[in-house]
Amino acid sequence: MTRMNVGLQLYTVRDATAQDFEGTLRQVAAMGYEGVEFAGYGDIKAEAMRDLLQELNLKAIGSHIGLHLLEGNLDGEIAYLQTIGAKYAICPWLPADSRDTDAWRNHLVKFEEYGKRFREAGISFAYHNHDFEFEVEIDGQIVFDAMYERIDAQYLKVEMDIGWVQYSGVDPLAYIAKYAGRLPLLHLKDFRAGEKGQQIDTVELGRGDLPLLDIIDAASKASVEWLIVEQDTCANPPLEAVAESMEWMKKNFLNQ
Repeated sequence: MTRMNVGLQLYTVRDATAQDFEGTLRQVAAMGYEGVEFAGYGDIKAEAMRDLLQELNLKAIGSHIGLHLLEGNLDGEIAYLQTIGAKYAICPWLPADSRDTDAWRNHLVKFEEYGKRFREAGISFAYHNHDFEFEVEIDGQIVFDAMYERIDAQYLKVEMDIGWVQYSGVDPLAYIAKYAGRLPLLHLKDFRAGEKGQQIDTVELGRGDLPLLDIIDAASKASVEWLIVEQDTCANPPLEAVAESMEWMKKNFLNQ
């Protein structure tokens, strides 16, 4: 069983960071989160971000880096991650016009190239899924599985968004087990009314339909390093939402 850390994907509180990045980080640290995963840096220089994280005793888990930045600013992204001490770089999303089979074949070639560059810099490259990776096939195999079969594990790790896995109609527990040892990062989120094709709501942990305790247990057995709280949209103010999710984690995981 692996001792897993609890982090926050800062995309969840994007409105707050847009107003006051440093103040938001201070609030996140005060809630008890052990690390943060970035989705942009708010124009804060890498050295200043490093010093702020050290002051707050927050670990830099890694960063979601858009495809346009991987293609156009790879050296700069590597340098920033190295400065703040982050171990992971993650491709978080692909634009809707770049998800057909031919586009995916090209993505897989590029992902391997990025993975090699990041590995040379001491950083692991990973991919974060939504649902569309389960909708397209390459040679009869869904893209989610094809990318990890075709790219060596040393160049591409799994950041599994467990909410989207369940939404896609796939057994989340089985998929965690399937990628054990290659799955250092797991996005822990809760969905309500998550039948595919219907309107869904991302909600605070414990308010939705996912078997979170079973997921956490499976993640530990699969050697997950970080459970990363993420809520795509929040009905309540986002900082209140992530505070509630952290209280759920303290009650059901951290203090057990």
